[in-house]
Amino acid sequence: MTAGEGAVELRRALLPDAGPAAGVWLRSFAAALPSVVRPRSDDEVLEYFRHVLVPLRETWVAQAADEGVIGVLVLDGEELEQLYLDPAWRGCGVGDRFVALAKERSPGGLSLWTFQVNAPAHRFYERHGFTAVEWTDGSGNEEREPDVRYVWRP
Repeated sequence: MTAGEGAVELRRALLPDAGPAAGVWLRSFAAALPSVVRPRSDDEVLEYFRHVLVPLRETWVAQAADEGVIGVLVLDGEELEQLYLDPAWRGCGVGDRFVALAKERSPGGLSLWTFQVNAPAHRFYERHGFTAVEWTDGSGNEEREPDVRYVWRP
């Protein structure tokens, strides 16, 4: 698959995008984090997108012309809460565009959490100027998975 820069539109999510965005999240999580146990069922993830993320957070989707929603970005102030891409779209520049958008929306800085086992995410965020500042044993997250906090300051 080749995805050109113009082939994907980034836009604010609307309520009808909640299902497709949750689907992207589920596929991406399964592909990127097979060893991490999810504490929520597929239906609970969908409900969270439908009732919390899309209506209450600054949620963006990446929409491919022929494939619909292929990525999701969720911001909450300076917190980059979610950035997930459909596995088929990794490496096509959509994640880079999402990070650029997040930096534009939060020019004073950003922070995020990612799991310690997610080495590709570490490389991705470090490439975008984020620095690891805190490591935990996972006792503070639902998955009980060791994680790391990254911060970007302009």
